[in-house]
Amino acid sequence: MTVEEIKGENSIQLSVEGQVDTITAPELQQHILTAFQKTKSVILDLGQVGYMSSAGLRALLLGQKTATSKGGTMKVINVQPAVMQVFNLSGFAKVLTLG
Repeated sequence: MTVEEIKGENSIQLSVEGQVDTITAPELQQHILTAFQKTKSVILDLGQVGYMSSAGLRALLLGQKTATSKGGTMKVINVQPAVMQVFNLSGFAKVLTLG
């Protein structure tokens, strides 16, 4: 998994590529938390993520909770069908801000 950070005017976009699983989820979580130290608005581009495990969902949930506690936002964009199915089955589609 790789994560590219793109700084915008009022937000940071994290473009994620590869699988988000038990091995890579802690790295994604760290990228999300680091981004929230720099801004209140984080955009996660999952266009190149074809698989996400429950560990990845946990990282996203922590990011969403961090956004809420800081009065910010975390938006998840370009979700692939396989990952969207995981979001729908787990109820995360209702918890996350999808765009």
